[in-house]
Amino acid sequence: MIYLDNAATGGFKPDSVKCAVRASMEACANPGRSGHALSLACLERVYACRKALCDFLGGYSYDRTIFTKNCTEALNIAIFGVLRQGDKVVTTVAEHNSVLRPLERLSKLGVKVELAPLNERGEINVTALSELAANAKAVIITLASNVTGAYSDVAAVRTSIPEKTLLICDGAQACGHVNINMKELGIDALAVAGHKGMLAIQGSGALLFSKRVNPDPVLYGGTGSESYNLGMPEFFPDRLESGTVCYPAIISLAEGVAYLKAHFDEMKDKTLHLTGMLIKGLKAISGVKVYSRVNPFGIVAFSLKNMQSERAAYILSEDYSICVRGGLHCAPLMHEALSSDGLVRASVCSFNTEREIDATLSAVAKIAKE
Repeated sequence: MIYLDNAATGGFKPDSVKCAVRASMEACANPGRSGHALSLACLERVYACRKALCDFLGGYSYDRTIFTKNCTEALNIAIFGVLRQGDKVVTTVAEHNSVLRPLERLSKLGVKVELAPLNERGEINVTALSELAANAKAVIITLASNVTGAYSDVAAVRTSIPEKTLLICDGAQACGHVNINMKELGIDALAVAGHKGMLAIQGSGALLFSKRVNPDPVLYGGTGSESYNLGMPEFFPDRLESGTVCYPAIISLAEGVAYLKAHFDEMKDKTLHLTGMLIKGLKAISGVKVYSRVNPFGIVAFSLKNMQSERAAYILSEDYSICVRGGLHCAPLMHEALSSDGLVRASVCSFNTEREIDATLSAVAKIAKE
């Protein structure tokens, strides 16, 4: 089977990540919830991951690096934890439903939501976004479109919006693929998906945020600290980490960071090479329209003439054992902006091979011809 659905979840994990997860299952203790040696040892490992992730992404402090079960939860904490009735927020048509749906809910509760369009290249229109951002409490953007792989110019966005406006970024498709330094880019909050470019397992995610961001909890419960207090602790990370953390997922994220630090450049170059190879090959097939430019995220969106994207994805899976994704990819406004009713998305990673790309191009060519 050829796995080209890495934008949904990474299909390949380094041996070091898999070994770390197996080892973590031998330590069956709740990190920091008890005072015995095993619980404290697990807590130290969690802290080490918190530190490694914060350093890798240029975060502001270890205590403002919190773990979540995925990027969606991280975005919900940032969005619901910061915005209040009467606030104005600006986002874009390129966003995933993990941003659009929380904002749709808040719009019904008195938050004003403005949408910035795309430019002629299918990227965020920074000029239009800047005009909308006046008096906005926050601007929320994706760092990379999960549909086309279009990259957002974060530095340009930051300099174009008011200094007091918070910049919240969805890093689901970008983290692990490009260098990100929150402090240098002026990102106030970054939501991370551990199970994609960060090479960790499913159930891993994180939210990193600056001192300008103080989210209220969206989940209430035990923290192992201030148990006498019926309210949530006022300090981070405890304020936002109720209940037992997913220890194996966190450990996998730490190992993912270690692997990325050792292999980042070669992985990025390989992903760019395979992505370019796939795009070039698809453009040469009659009846195929490509919507992506070469990008470091491995995302390639395309359509086949007179065929629904879901049908094409089904044929690739059933007849050729190639895993891709068809449909709207949980980003309906992006497809509307592209005048698309659904696209096939193939998403490669550095663990894929040229032979797999050749086989995919051959399969698409046969489907297009037939």
